[in-house]
Amino acid sequence: MNSQQAPATRADVYVRNVGGIDETTVSLDQGVTVLTGRNATNRTSFLQAVMAGLGSDNVSIKRDADEAEVTLTLGDETYTRTLSRRNGTIVSDGEPFLDDPELGDLFAFLLEMNEARQAVARGDDLHELIMRPVDTDAIQAEISELQSERRDVDAELEELDKLKRKLPSLEERKTKLQSQIDEQSDELAEKRAELEELDADVETSREEQSELDEKLAELRETESDLEDVRFDIETERDSLDALRSDKEELETERRELPTAPDDELAELDKRIQRLRGRAETIDSVVSELQSVVQFNEEMLEEGESEFAEALQPDSNGSVTDQLVGDETTTCWTCGTEVETDQIEETLDQLRQLRSSKLSTRTELTSEVDELQAEKRSIEQTQQKKERLDRRLDDVEAEIRRREENVEDLEAREEELVDELGELEDEVDDLESEEYSEVLDRHKEANQLEFEVQRLKKERRSVEDEIRSVEDKLSRREELEARREEISEELESLRTRIDRIEQQTVDEFNEHMDAVLAELSYENIDRIWIERTQKQVREGRRKVTKSHFDLHIIRSTDEGTTYEDTVDHLSESEREVTGLVFALAGYLAHDVYEVLPFILLDSLEAIDSERIAALVEYLDDYADYLVVALLPEDAAAVDERHARVTSI
Repeated sequence: MNSQQAPATRADVYVRNVGGIDETTVSLDQGVTVLTGRNATNRTSFLQAVMAGLGSDNVSIKRDADEAEVTLTLGDETYTRTLSRRNGTIVSDGEPFLDDPELGDLFAFLLEMNEARQAVARGDDLHELIMRPVDTDAIQAEISELQSERRDVDAELEELDKLKRKLPSLEERKTKLQSQIDEQSDELAEKRAELEELDADVETSREEQSELDEKLAELRETESDLEDVRFDIETERDSLDALRSDKEELETERRELPTAPDDELAELDKRIQRLRGRAETIDSVVSELQSVVQFNEEMLEEGESEFAEALQPDSNGSVTDQLVGDETTTCWTCGTEVETDQIEETLDQLRQLRSSKLSTRTELTSEVDELQAEKRSIEQTQQKKERLDRRLDDVEAEIRRREENVEDLEAREEELVDELGELEDEVDDLESEEYSEVLDRHKEANQLEFEVQRLKKERRSVEDEIRSVEDKLSRREELEARREEISEELESLRTRIDRIEQQTVDEFNEHMDAVLAELSYENIDRIWIERTQKQVREGRRKVTKSHFDLHIIRSTDEGTTYEDTVDHLSESEREVTGLVFALAGYLAHDVYEVLPFILLDSLEAIDSERIAALVEYLDDYADYLVVALLPEDAAAVDERHARVTSI
């Protein structure tokens, strides 16, 4: 199983001042590399250096140095990392292999204090650890955004359905208007023909005829203006009705939104800041505890003979010799001779305290997440209220504008009615008895001409509406395609968490069965994880969450099976279970796609033959598997694998 980044066949690592290393360069070939040696030979320090080059911050600087450096070269790419002490803490700089080391720290850098390895032994929440790299809040926010977009698309598609149903009636209206135009145009042509015949028979002066024609034209124009104004008044009133309906809907939607106290957001911010302050304090304590534990582990491993000689100048042997031979060492804080078990016991207590602090930190994070979700909900409601208020302001402004337009048009209508009456009186004064028939025909022709123009105007309006509907309907295919995309994205997001959870369970159970069979733990029938749902309290609410239950099945000599607990596993069994759990996370999160390394250390609790079998098993899952082993354990590993004996 190779990384998508297809690393070079060799990795070169330059290290300066990391852990107990002064300066060294080590080359790692693809496949398994065994770092073999006794305690205090800088194997763990080198693994930490590789971690630093890959992006991890779980690295210590040499005690007599203020800065450290790591350069990792893979093919044509070079990654650098510098570490320095500032104000009692270690800060890092440079360009490591990973931008975010979380996946590596959890599932690939499997040193003794690796959290995935320790989670099994401590009985920690396995589900929380596996799902930690997944930003569930971001996923939920994306789901909400897509749901909102899909609602908008659905509303637009529903509007298109209404428009599509409206189209036949518009076409029918257009046909009817055209028919009316044709009829009226034919009638107008007949009237004009009649007028031509009458005009030839009627004796009238050129001056009277010209004046009458002018008044008739003015009358016709005034009538047309009046009809236009009345049409505009009707249009404006229809728009007003629609706007008032929109306003009522917006006001109803605005009233139905929940109302939060004015100071609730400020109070939530204060609570979030308080919780974050507590979390930062815990982070500081955890960091200090980690430094203390790491320092003491290195002192135990590497012996610190210079310290021992300074504290006991008459000693006949180094602290390392005492640790290996007499199970005692010189305490580097008080200078007295103590048993290493006492130091280990104290370290266990410190580790337990660190674990407790981390649990508290997780609870605080969960509470902060809940408060942030509540804050986001209030902010979204406020934003929606603001959007509705802006739309209401726009609608009300448009209503006022339309009402003013109607008032102006009604005033214009009154003016035109008065003007029309005056023109009719003037035309009546100009008509003569013998010309009255001609005048009547002119009036009829004028009315028909006006009606034809009105019908043509209405037809143009219908044609414009038809084109608008057809343009909108042309977007249906695009909208339907987008809706399908949104549904697929939603399905992917909703199932992403489920997929990771299920894949983790499947990977663990599959590999645990294979490893148990490979390592021949005969007194264990099966170790497996069951994915369950549990109700838990999250702040003030009860929510249903997934949970991973670890089951251990044993059988008696008589063949009776029973379920055991982690506490009753041997140290070797616990270590193997923790490593397989880390491997499940490595595979479920596709870590191999971004990180081609797995680092292993502190396997002394497992016997040599099983270590060799475990190394062979893990070799299939990373391009570079680097494992630190004691010489007797390394001897059991296949000789074809590379060895590094001096760092």
